[in-house]
Amino acid sequence: MYRKLSIIGLAAAGLMLGAAHARTPTESFADLTEKLLPAVVNISTSQTVDRKSEMEELDPSDPFEEWFKEFDRRRQGDEDSNPGRPKKRKQTSLGSGFIIDKAGYVVTNNHVVENADKISVTLHDDTVLDAKLVGRDEKTDIALLKITTDKPLTAVPWGDSDKVRVGDWAVAIGNPFGLGGTVTAGIISARARDIDAGQYDDFFQTDAAINRGNSGGPLFNLDGEVIGINTAIFSPSGGSVGVGFAAAANLVKPVLGDLRQYGRTRRGWIGVQIQTVSPDMADSIGLDRARGAMIAEVAEGGPAARAGLERGDIILSFDKKPIEKMRSLPRIVAETPIDKVVDMAVLRKGKQMTLKGKVAELRNEEAPLVTASISPEDNRQPERIELADLGMTVTPVTERMRKRYQLEEGVTGLMVLDVDDDSDAADKGIRRGDVIDEIQQAPVQSADEVQSAIAKAKTDNRKSVLLRVLSGKKVGFVGIKLAG
Repeated sequence: MYRKLSIIGLAAAGLMLGAAHARTPTESFADLTEKLLPAVVNISTSQTVDRKSEMEELDPSDPFEEWFKEFDRRRQGDEDSNPGRPKKRKQTSLGSGFIIDKAGYVVTNNHVVENADKISVTLHDDTVLDAKLVGRDEKTDIALLKITTDKPLTAVPWGDSDKVRVGDWAVAIGNPFGLGGTVTAGIISARARDIDAGQYDDFFQTDAAINRGNSGGPLFNLDGEVIGINTAIFSPSGGSVGVGFAAAANLVKPVLGDLRQYGRTRRGWIGVQIQTVSPDMADSIGLDRARGAMIAEVAEGGPAARAGLERGDIILSFDKKPIEKMRSLPRIVAETPIDKVVDMAVLRKGKQMTLKGKVAELRNEEAPLVTASISPEDNRQPERIELADLGMTVTPVTERMRKRYQLEEGVTGLMVLDVDDDSDAADKGIRRGDVIDEIQQAPVQSADEVQSAIAKAKTDNRKSVLLRVLSGKKVGFVGIKLAG
């Protein structure tokens, strides 16, 4: 069945949640929505689009693509023969938002206002106001607007999204398909969803009907508090099928605070590349279960390096917050105040320790950790080492291989020559040309070192061994089951 995850203009889908105690279903949401409707606004934007770019926007899978291309070529010919015809056109979009401060601050999704030449806000009484973009954050898809009016404005308060439970009521108010002031209700279907929107994903899933035009609207609880901002739907048709997603309020609030104060988002950074700890990896290093975030690489001179963190370390807690899943660490670090000194519980080669480090401000996530360099060629024939326990054949890395496979300068270890198709290594994605530079968190460059590491793992009753693998520009740890 065809399915599609769609970023939409979602309106105020709101979570109705009680405090810590259960609530009986309400007979009507009328009193609640009557209070909330004046705070929910419609967002409309316009931007100038070059007509020449329209043909590029066609879907390659569309069977009518060639027809549209020909139509566009003919139309372009008409425009070229008519210099007076505009070469650009106005494109509009609709979304939702809500007022969080009577001073005129309005929250919506970044994708609602991105690249807009003009932003307008329509209040509940149909008053249309120009809006100024205060700031926006692509990573959480949040934007903060400012409107100015002599009219008194109604603002809605924030709720504590951490207290939201699956099964709590949800109410949405917004602008689906341009139909302003639309109210829908449902429940919270799930929490802490990761929908691959970014590394800071923390979404509520709700079955309150939300559709295109609802983006940027709030999720309310039964106390009339905002506990989320609607951002996306999962739908095969583009319309609501009861699977909508809203960014948790506690993720959004710090971002809005930064946007209001600095006009940009300030996020914490420690300078590590991390990966998930799999069950096989946990077994190979004696960790009780798969948890934490394993460090695949440490940025030279960064906060993590200064704190003494090393590749292969597993961060079990950060600032006294447990790391159960790898993906929770980026969010926790990002939300930590800049320059704060934090405790980090780390597992290193089977021993737990606590390190202290100062959180820096994220400036450039894409900065490379190493630079490439090619060394002179070495013509020696490779030595083939069969590792039956791992289901692969390897050879020590030579200068010739560094050039042939464009490896970084200084890379050492064992290059994979062949992998048994029926092995766990093949299932885990290890391929010819990959380089293994560590086994059981110890450097390896020879057959003796490999066999010694495997023998020790067997003596320790390990069913798996931990390999550090370089594959192209990627580096990470993989837990491989021992054969037999």
